[in-house]
Amino acid sequence: MPAEDKPDLLLGGRLKLYQAATGHRAGTDAILLAAAVPREARGLLIDAGAGAGTAGLATALDRPGLDILLLDREPEAVALSVRNLAANGLQSRGRALEADLLEGKSRRAAGLADGGAAFVISNPPFLDPGQGRRSPDDARARAHVFDTPDGLDRWLRACAALVAPHGELILIHRADRLAELLAGLAGRVGGLAVLPVHPRAGEDANRIILRGKKGSRAPLRLRPPLVLHAPDGRFTPLAEALHRGEAALEW
Repeated sequence: MPAEDKPDLLLGGRLKLYQAATGHRAGTDAILLAAAVPREARGLLIDAGAGAGTAGLATALDRPGLDILLLDREPEAVALSVRNLAANGLQSRGRALEADLLEGKSRRAAGLADGGAAFVISNPPFLDPGQGRRSPDDARARAHVFDTPDGLDRWLRACAALVAPHGELILIHRADRLAELLAGLAGRVGGLAVLPVHPRAGEDANRIILRGKKGSRAPLRLRPPLVLHAPDGRFTPLAEALHRGEAALEW
């Protein structure tokens, strides 16, 4: 999978991102996931299923108290993460690791122990096998479609396993899978807050961001919605500020 010769520039040009010439592309989901991490965050943050590392890198740029680990099973993605760490001067605070998130044996063989991350962030695949139209590009398909029907539950279980006691898990996913997400996290992560993301005011949410803490017994909270686009199609002021890295989501 060849990489592009020039990096894309995100966060107002501060984030340099080399991506594969074909396949999954970084976008709003990764930017919102990074913006959901509190500015004062400290400790180890794992970007689970990191791809080229967009969300983890975007998080680290504005949170100097974090070290980051960019985890992916695809060798090409890990190579891009390594390149992007260097391009953004984050080698001293980050590393990339090749392992299958869904297989504890693979994680352990790569030297990744459970229960060690202050934060785990993730943008899991959106589709189950046979759901929707599979992309003809294999890399894009693997990023968007689980291998097995129980893939989402296994992904949630693995992410929760990586979180340290009292650490936090933050996810972005399709709004229509909220019930599955809540069921999958029950008994694993508590104190959940749900932030619905709407394309435009008056339209149904198409994304949700979930944030929870391991060991918390706090009740579920539904946060005020985030609206991305004004009627003319431009980003709302808050969405524009998030994409430029000038704001973070308030929880």
